[in-house]
Amino acid sequence: MKCGLFITGTDTGVGKTIVTGALAAVLHQKGVSVGVMKPVATGCVRRREGLVSEDAEFLAQAADVLEPLADITPVRFAEPVAPTVAAVRARQDVDMDAIWSTWRRLAAAHDVMLVEGIGGILCPITPEMFVAEMAREFGLPLVIVARPALGTINHTILTVEAARSRGLSVAGIVINGANPDTESVAEMTAPAEITRATGVPVVGVLPDDKGTDFARGILGGDVLAAVRLMPLDRLLPGVGL
Repeated sequence: MKCGLFITGTDTGVGKTIVTGALAAVLHQKGVSVGVMKPVATGCVRRREGLVSEDAEFLAQAADVLEPLADITPVRFAEPVAPTVAAVRARQDVDMDAIWSTWRRLAAAHDVMLVEGIGGILCPITPEMFVAEMAREFGLPLVIVARPALGTINHTILTVEAARSRGLSVAGIVINGANPDTESVAEMTAPAEITRATGVPVVGVLPDDKGTDFARGILGGDVLAAVRLMPLDRLLPGVGL
């Protein structure tokens, strides 16, 4: 089994790419050879070199890797919809063979792999496969990214239960986008309540860092500092952190 993590979320837009990128950057700074992958992406943009995932661009810069963006995200669609819908509308199959062959190549080249899923754990990849089933095939423990806002307890518990019901191991939960200057009582107490209800530790609370510039591939210092406080040695045992 490859050492690494599969990063999923309670929903789309919760900051999976920021969390994955920050983890990759900190591991790289510690001298770890870390590879990144987002197997499927929708809402991609057209560039001179073809269809490009901006999430893949961000991850590649954060991890400081040289692999082509087409390897980091082997399946790409232009429309910002679920992969099953995007595939039908593009008249193009989700090429699972391309995903697995790319995975084997990247995993062989790096000591640690960070794989970011699309949407939430029950986002459909194909008519027969959700993100959960794909994550199980990768064989990596999950890190679940959640919002700090009211309602996150319910969303996070549902995600944990959906993961466990499909035989997935949940290594930890990360709350992303917290603002201590404006947080409510609900936001302040949610991490402890999530851990109490699920038994899964909240391993990090990342701030809403204005120094992070997604478009330019820049991670703010506050986000990186928060990731350095995470128990990376427990999330990635055997790496020697």
